[in-house]
Amino acid sequence: MENDQPLISICMPAYNAGAYILQSIRSIQQQSYQNWELIVVNDGSRDYTAQELQTISDPRVQVFHQQNQGQCAAANKAFSMSKGTLIKFMDADDLLSDDFLKSQVEVMDNFTDTIGYAQWGRFYKNDLNTFKLSTGPVTGNMRPSDWLISSMQSAEVMLQCALWLIPRTIINKAGLWNEELSLINDFEFFIRVLLQAKELRYADKAILYYRSGLQNSLSSTTTLKGAKSAYLSTELGTGHLLNFSDRQEVRQLSANCFQRFVYTFYPDYPELVKKAEHKVAELGGSTIPFPAGGYTRVLANLLGWQVTKKIKKLLKRK
Repeated sequence: MENDQPLISICMPAYNAGAYILQSIRSIQQQSYQNWELIVVNDGSRDYTAQELQTISDPRVQVFHQQNQGQCAAANKAFSMSKGTLIKFMDADDLLSDDFLKSQVEVMDNFTDTIGYAQWGRFYKNDLNTFKLSTGPVTGNMRPSDWLISSMQSAEVMLQCALWLIPRTIINKAGLWNEELSLINDFEFFIRVLLQAKELRYADKAILYYRSGLQNSLSSTTTLKGAKSAYLSTELGTGHLLNFSDRQEVRQLSANCFQRFVYTFYPDYPELVKKAEHKVAELGGSTIPFPAGGYTRVLANLLGWQVTKKIKKLLKRK
């Protein structure tokens, strides 16, 4: 790709990513689109992430080390060091298909107010043979509000950071990552960012390989700090959407987001659960059932989902 193509800055926070970060960087180096820079911020990793990064000699890869401040602070640091017209935030354990960047750049109408997005699928731990492409409910070019509303209809919306290629102008308008947040921080950030665009452009040849099943990943954190972050991110993210459109459909989707919070964090954090339940009622009620399969569904049907969650918690302790 010629150098007159826009520079893409890939911003990669890294924390205890030593087992996977070189694979992620390699997937960037193998891109058919070569006008990129990668800014890695090692956020106080306690494993061998720093040693792995020392093996990188590519001049397009910049590495910064800082004391642990959280993923959002590391992402903001990476952005502050970037120079690109287009920005991609990327986790340090995910992988991109070889034509990912090229495909996204080609579908974007301009590099000021359209955002490119991609296909994605999960693979588990370090086995790409487990990869399965997601058949998400929404593809194609559309307005951001329509995409968000459609994506939130049947399941929790997928806002994984590497899916998006974002003009710097949009991030400058929307603002950076909220450093108060840790768990589901992408929910608040990307709703806020996407609503600043005129259109989302779908690149069907760009595929994100999303690594799942890591025991200590950020998305698996259920501490009090994580629960508080999840609640605040849900409150802020749905608030952005409701400020954009307060119609009944959006209110119900927002209520469903708070109901998912209730299902996830009951009975561990009763005060936060009570606040979320109040939000559900305030927004007109939720339409989503308790997510369960197998014997859990049977128990929930017989005893109710609250009792079922308490029983499962007791069994897990034993």
